[in-house]
Amino acid sequence: MRTAVLRLGHRVQRDQRITTHVALTARALGAEGMLLDSDDAGIERSISEVTQRWGGSFYVRRITNWKSEVKKWKEAGGKVVHLTMYGMNLPDVINEIVTDNLLIIVGAEKVPPEVYELADWNVAVGNQPHSEVAALAITLDRLNTLSGRDALKGQFTGGELNIVPSRRGKEVKSK
Repeated sequence: MRTAVLRLGHRVQRDQRITTHVALTARALGAEGMLLDSDDAGIERSISEVTQRWGGSFYVRRITNWKSEVKKWKEAGGKVVHLTMYGMNLPDVINEIVTDNLLIIVGAEKVPPEVYELADWNVAVGNQPHSEVAALAITLDRLNTLSGRDALKGQFTGGELNIVPSRRGKEVKSK
C-alpha cells in the first residue's frame, strides 16, 4: 500500500511542532513521505535527521502548488482522502478507502473549499473538533490493519539506532 501525506496550510511561525508530529506519525505508521505545502526547510531537515538516525526511507518534500500535486496524484491513478471533522465517519468508509495509492490531506488552518471537491473522500474521525495528528494516526492504523500490515512493530531498515522494547526503563542500541 503506497500512502503519502499532504500537509496543507503549514504556517512556519505557528505550526512547526504539530507539522513535525504529523510527519513523525506518518513515518511511524508506514506512510512513504509527506508533501509540505510550505517553504519550511526546518521541518524537512528535522525529519530527514530522524530518518537517518532511526531508519526507513520516509521523506519530506516541500511543494509550492498543493492543487497541482493533488491533480498529479489523481492522474497517476491515486485516490485522495481529506481528513476533516465535517466528513463521513471513518468506520463508514474505511473499506472504500483501502487502496494501493493513497494521498491523505491533513490541514493546518482553514483549508480552501477546493480541497473538499478534489478529495475522493472527506473523512472524519468523529464529527467533533480533534487533533489532526490523532486523526492521521487512527486513519493510518485502520488502513494498515485492513491491509494486513503491522506498522506498530516499528521495524525500519537502516538507521543508526534501534529501540529494544522493554517493560521497564529505556534501551536504545546502536546498529
